[in-house]
Amino acid sequence: MSVAPGKTNRTSLALGWEAAKANAVPALILQAAMLAVLISYYLSPACADFLDRLAHYKEQHGLAFVVVAAAIAGAIVPEIFVIVFFQRGRFRRENLRNLTFTIPTWAVDGILVDLMYRLNAFWFGDVTTVLVVSAKILVDQLGYNPFIAAPLEVLVYEWKNEGFSWASVRRALTSHHYRDKIVPTLLATWAVWAPLMAIIYSLPFALQFPLFSIALTFWVLLLTYMTNRFAGKIKADAPPALSIAKL
Repeated sequence: MSVAPGKTNRTSLALGWEAAKANAVPALILQAAMLAVLISYYLSPACADFLDRLAHYKEQHGLAFVVVAAAIAGAIVPEIFVIVFFQRGRFRRENLRNLTFTIPTWAVDGILVDLMYRLNAFWFGDVTTVLVVSAKILVDQLGYNPFIAAPLEVLVYEWKNEGFSWASVRRALTSHHYRDKIVPTLLATWAVWAPLMAIIYSLPFALQFPLFSIALTFWVLLLTYMTNRFAGKIKADAPPALSIAKL
Protein backbone atom coordinates (compact mmCIF):
# COMPACT_ATOMS: atom_id res chain seq x y z
CA MET A 1 0.00 0.00 0.00
CA SER A 2 1.40 3.37 -0.97
CA VAL A 3 1.51 6.36 1.36
CA ALA A 4 0.49 9.82 0.25
CA PRO A 5 3.55 12.08 -0.12
CA GLY A 6 2.23 14.66 2.30
CA LYS A 7 1.64 12.11 5.00
CA THR A 8 5.08 10.57 4.52
CA ASN A 9 6.75 13.97 4.71
CA ARG A 10 4.89 14.81 7.89
CA THR A 11 5.89 11.45 9.35
CA SER A 12 9.57 12.05 8.59
CA LEU A 13 9.42 15.51 10.08
CA ALA A 14 7.54 14.20 13.10
CA LEU A 15 10.11 11.47 13.79
CA GLY A 16 12.99 13.93 13.57
CA TRP A 17 11.14 16.38 15.80
CA GLU A 18 10.38 13.64 18.33
CA ALA A 19 14.03 12.66 18.56
CA ALA A 20 15.14 16.29 18.85
CA LYS A 21 12.62 16.92 21.66
CA ALA A 22 13.45 13.64 23.41
CA ASN A 23 17.12 14.62 23.55
CA ALA A 24 16.73 18.38 24.04
CA VAL A 25 17.86 18.57 27.66
CA PRO A 26 20.96 16.34 27.40
CA ALA A 27 21.81 18.02 24.08
CA LEU A 28 21.72 21.46 25.69
CA ILE A 29 23.88 20.20 28.56
CA LEU A 30 26.39 18.77 26.09
CA GLN A 31 26.43 21.97 24.03
CA ALA A 32 26.92 24.07 27.16
CA ALA A 33 29.79 21.85 28.29
CA MET A 34 31.48 22.07 24.89
CA LEU A 35 30.99 25.85 24.84
CA ALA A 36 32.61 26.05 28.26
CA VAL A 37 35.61 24.13 26.89
CA LEU A 38 35.87 26.55 23.95
CA ILE A 39 35.70 29.64 26.19
CA SER A 40 38.19 28.15 28.64
CA TYR A 41 40.62 27.38 25.84
CA TYR A 42 40.80 31.02 24.80
CA LEU A 43 40.57 32.59 28.27
CA SER A 44 42.35 30.16 30.60
CA PRO A 45 46.08 29.56 30.06
CA ALA A 46 45.93 26.40 32.20
CA CYS A 47 43.06 24.97 30.14
CA ALA A 48 44.75 25.96 26.88
CA ASP A 49 47.97 24.25 28.00
CA PHE A 50 46.10 21.04 28.87
CA LEU A 51 44.20 20.98 25.57
CA ASP A 52 47.36 21.79 23.59
CA ARG A 53 49.04 18.82 25.25
CA LEU A 54 46.08 16.67 24.24
CA ALA A 55 46.32 17.96 20.68
CA HIS A 56 50.04 17.21 20.61
CA TYR A 57 49.38 13.70 21.91
CA LYS A 58 46.80 13.19 19.16
CA GLU A 59 49.23 14.40 16.50
CA GLN A 60 51.96 12.12 17.86
CA HIS A 61 49.83 8.98 17.73
CA GLY A 62 47.81 9.81 14.62
CA LEU A 63 45.54 7.00 13.43
CA ALA A 64 45.99 4.96 16.63
CA PHE A 65 44.59 7.83 18.71
CA VAL A 66 41.65 8.23 16.33
CA VAL A 67 40.73 4.54 16.40
CA VAL A 68 41.08 4.14 20.17
CA ALA A 69 39.26 7.39 21.02
CA ALA A 70 36.37 6.61 18.66
CA ALA A 71 36.06 3.04 19.95
CA ILE A 72 36.01 4.19 23.58
CA ALA A 73 33.58 7.08 23.02
CA GLY A 74 31.31 5.36 20.51
CA ALA A 75 31.28 1.78 21.79
CA ILE A 76 32.75 1.19 25.24
CA VAL A 77 31.32 4.18 27.15
CA PRO A 78 27.74 3.69 25.82
CA GLU A 79 27.92 -0.02 26.69
CA ILE A 80 29.11 0.79 30.21
CA PHE A 81 26.18 3.22 30.43
CA VAL A 82 23.79 0.39 29.61
CA ILE A 83 25.44 -2.03 32.05
CA VAL A 84 25.46 0.43 34.95
CA PHE A 85 22.01 1.95 34.53
CA PHE A 86 19.95 -0.87 33.01
CA GLN A 87 21.66 -4.11 34.03
CA ARG A 88 22.42 -3.19 37.64
CA GLY A 89 26.13 -3.38 36.97
CA ARG A 90 25.99 -6.96 35.67
CA PHE A 91 27.98 -7.75 32.54
CA ARG A 92 26.17 -10.10 30.15
CA ARG A 93 27.23 -12.06 27.10
CA GLU A 94 25.01 -9.73 25.08
CA ASN A 95 27.28 -6.83 26.02
CA LEU A 96 30.27 -8.64 24.56
CA ARG A 97 28.34 -9.28 21.34
CA ASN A 98 27.42 -5.60 21.21
CA LEU A 99 31.05 -4.54 21.64
CA THR A 100 32.15 -6.94 18.93
CA PHE A 101 29.86 -4.99 16.61
CA THR A 102 30.21 -1.43 17.88
CA ILE A 103 34.00 -1.22 18.40
CA PRO A 104 34.92 -1.75 14.72
CA THR A 105 31.87 0.24 13.60
CA TRP A 106 32.85 3.38 15.47
CA ALA A 107 36.58 2.91 14.88
CA VAL A 108 35.89 3.11 11.13
CA ASP A 109 33.56 6.07 11.69
CA GLY A 110 36.31 7.84 13.62
CA ILE A 111 38.71 7.37 10.72
CA LEU A 112 36.17 8.86 8.29
CA VAL A 113 35.48 11.84 10.56
CA ASP A 114 39.20 12.52 11.05
CA LEU A 115 39.69 12.39 7.27
CA MET A 116 36.84 14.85 6.79
CA TYR A 117 38.39 17.22 9.34
CA ARG A 118 41.73 16.95 7.55
CA LEU A 119 40.13 17.72 4.20
CA ASN A 120 38.34 20.73 5.66
CA ALA A 121 41.63 22.02 7.06
CA PHE A 122 43.31 21.45 3.67
CA TRP A 123 40.52 23.18 1.73
CA PHE A 124 39.87 26.14 4.03
CA GLY A 125 42.94 26.36 6.26
CA ASP A 126 43.51 25.91 9.99
CA VAL A 127 42.05 29.29 10.96
CA THR A 128 38.93 30.28 12.91
CA THR A 129 37.40 33.16 10.98
CA VAL A 130 33.63 33.33 10.62
CA LEU A 131 33.78 32.51 6.91
CA VAL A 132 36.08 29.52 7.36
CA VAL A 133 34.14 28.07 10.28
CA SER A 134 30.87 28.54 8.34
CA ALA A 135 32.30 26.81 5.26
CA LYS A 136 33.48 23.83 7.33
CA ILE A 137 30.07 23.50 9.00
CA LEU A 138 28.34 23.50 5.61
CA VAL A 139 30.65 20.79 4.24
CA ASP A 140 30.17 18.76 7.41
CA GLN A 141 26.41 19.10 7.89
CA LEU A 142 25.22 19.41 4.27
CA GLY A 143 27.84 17.25 2.57
CA TYR A 144 29.44 14.59 4.75
CA ASN A 145 26.43 14.08 7.02
CA PRO A 146 23.57 13.57 4.53
CA PHE A 147 25.61 11.64 1.95
CA ILE A 148 27.98 9.54 4.07
CA ALA A 149 27.56 9.63 7.85
CA ALA A 150 23.80 9.36 8.37
CA PRO A 151 23.09 6.79 5.61
CA LEU A 152 25.97 4.53 6.62
CA GLU A 153 25.34 4.70 10.36
CA VAL A 154 21.60 4.07 10.06
CA LEU A 155 22.30 1.22 7.62
CA VAL A 156 24.77 -0.46 9.96
CA TYR A 157 22.48 -0.28 12.99
CA GLU A 158 19.43 -1.44 11.04
CA TRP A 159 21.50 -4.29 9.62
CA LYS A 160 22.37 -5.34 13.17
CA ASN A 161 18.81 -4.86 14.50
CA GLU A 162 17.45 -7.10 11.74
CA GLY A 163 19.83 -9.95 12.42
CA PHE A 164 22.39 -8.92 9.79
CA SER A 165 19.87 -9.40 7.00
CA TRP A 166 21.03 -8.36 3.54
CA ALA A 167 17.45 -7.37 2.77
CA SER A 168 17.99 -4.34 5.01
CA VAL A 169 21.04 -3.39 2.94
CA ARG A 170 19.09 -3.57 -0.31
CA ARG A 171 16.27 -1.54 1.22
CA ALA A 172 18.74 1.09 2.40
CA LEU A 173 19.64 1.87 -1.21
CA THR A 174 16.12 3.07 -2.07
CA SER A 175 14.82 6.63 -2.13
CA HIS A 176 11.93 5.63 0.15
CA HIS A 177 14.40 4.53 2.83
CA TYR A 178 16.27 7.81 2.60
CA ARG A 179 13.05 9.79 2.89
CA ASP A 180 11.59 7.76 5.74
CA LYS A 181 14.73 6.98 7.78
CA ILE A 182 17.60 9.27 6.85
CA VAL A 183 15.66 12.54 6.66
CA PRO A 184 14.30 12.30 10.23
CA THR A 185 17.74 11.21 11.44
CA LEU A 186 19.27 14.27 9.78
CA LEU A 187 16.69 16.57 11.38
CA ALA A 188 17.52 15.19 14.82
CA THR A 189 21.24 15.37 14.03
CA TRP A 190 21.24 18.98 12.89
CA ALA A 191 19.45 20.08 16.06
CA VAL A 192 22.32 18.64 18.12
CA TRP A 193 25.38 18.87 15.89
CA ALA A 194 25.07 22.21 14.13
CA PRO A 195 25.88 24.16 17.33
CA LEU A 196 28.55 21.61 18.27
CA MET A 197 30.23 21.96 14.88
CA ALA A 198 30.44 25.73 15.36
CA ILE A 199 32.27 25.05 18.63
CA ILE A 200 34.53 22.28 17.30
CA TYR A 201 35.58 24.21 14.18
CA SER A 202 36.36 27.27 16.33
CA LEU A 203 39.26 25.33 17.83
CA PRO A 204 42.59 24.49 16.15
CA PHE A 205 42.55 21.49 13.82
CA ALA A 206 44.51 19.24 16.18
CA LEU A 207 41.82 19.66 18.86
CA GLN A 208 38.82 19.07 16.64
CA PHE A 209 38.78 15.28 16.74
CA PRO A 210 39.40 15.04 20.52
CA LEU A 211 36.43 17.39 21.08
CA PHE A 212 34.36 15.39 18.61
CA SER A 213 35.11 12.27 20.67
CA ILE A 214 33.58 13.89 23.74
CA ALA A 215 30.30 14.39 21.87
CA LEU A 216 30.35 11.00 20.11
CA THR A 217 28.90 9.09 23.05
CA PHE A 218 25.80 11.26 23.01
CA TRP A 219 25.44 10.83 19.25
CA VAL A 220 25.58 7.02 19.56
CA LEU A 221 22.74 7.11 22.08
CA LEU A 222 20.74 9.42 19.79
CA LEU A 223 21.34 7.15 16.79
CA THR A 224 20.30 4.14 18.86
CA TYR A 225 17.08 5.94 19.78
CA MET A 226 16.33 6.69 16.13
CA THR A 227 17.03 3.19 14.79
CA ASN A 228 15.07 1.52 17.60
CA ARG A 229 12.24 3.98 16.96
CA PHE A 230 12.20 2.96 13.29
CA ALA A 231 12.14 -0.70 14.30
CA GLY A 232 9.13 -0.10 16.57
CA LYS A 233 11.08 -0.90 19.74
CA ILE A 234 10.45 2.60 21.13
CA LYS A 235 7.00 4.19 21.24
CA ALA A 236 6.35 7.71 20.03
CA ASP A 237 5.83 8.95 23.57
CA ALA A 238 8.94 7.26 24.92
CA PRO A 239 11.21 9.06 27.42
CA PRO A 240 14.48 10.65 26.30
CA ALA A 241 16.99 8.49 24.47
CA LEU A 242 19.50 8.76 27.31
CA SER A 243 17.00 7.05 29.59
CA ILE A 244 16.09 4.14 27.31
CA ALA A 245 19.32 3.52 25.39
CA LYS A 246 19.84 -0.10 24.43
CA LEU A 247 22.55 -0.76 21.89
